[in-house]
Amino acid sequence: MEYAAIVLAAGQGKRMKAGMNKQLIDLNGIPLIVHSLRLFEEDEACKAIWLVVSEPERQIMEKLVAEYQIGKVKGLVNGGAERQDSVYAGLKGMEEAEIVLIHDGARPFVAKPILTKLADEAAQSGAAIAAVPVKDTVKLANKNSVARTVERKNLWAAQTPQAFQYELVLAAHEDAKKHGFLGTDDASLVERLDKRVTIVESDYLNIKLTTEEDLLFAETILKKRENQL
Repeated sequence: MEYAAIVLAAGQGKRMKAGMNKQLIDLNGIPLIVHSLRLFEEDEACKAIWLVVSEPERQIMEKLVAEYQIGKVKGLVNGGAERQDSVYAGLKGMEEAEIVLIHDGARPFVAKPILTKLADEAAQSGAAIAAVPVKDTVKLANKNSVARTVERKNLWAAQTPQAFQYELVLAAHEDAKKHGFLGTDDASLVERLDKRVTIVESDYLNIKLTTEEDLLFAETILKKRENQL
């Protein structure tokens, strides 16, 4: 199923403590955001990429897109104060598509089959997310004390991309904006409309680079892949 992608690169990633937008941190000599953009550039089903950036970094991002020849980027959109605002800006700023995949630029390791499954599932059901079963025991806490242990067999850790029929996710964002609702991800906005969101099982390598420690895992994944070539 053909789709368009919104890639979010406007956040500052303060938990990374890098003194810069984490999207610009080099992984094996290539900026993180370029690794993520290449996921979609190399997927034949992706027909367009809309990159959401912060205004001060717009020229830097434009140069990276040109330097690394990411030809599917059709436009750069200025993001907002919150992630949800940035996604909405991307939805409003892009050319309308039947299916849109929304992805955090800090997740550079999505497997191509997951992209395909997400787009196909969204075309059928309206909304689909990449997720993995929770492996750890989960505790519900009251301040710093355990209230109870949560049954994990039905718990999934949500990832991105998240795939939607364009009209559905746009309506979900507009409804959330109208009522001042701030969700934890785009799927939560669709859930508010009592719409079904399907899970596409992903893998545990689809990590989001958030902390300094995550960079170590990322370098290990890249080295492993290089050794397999």
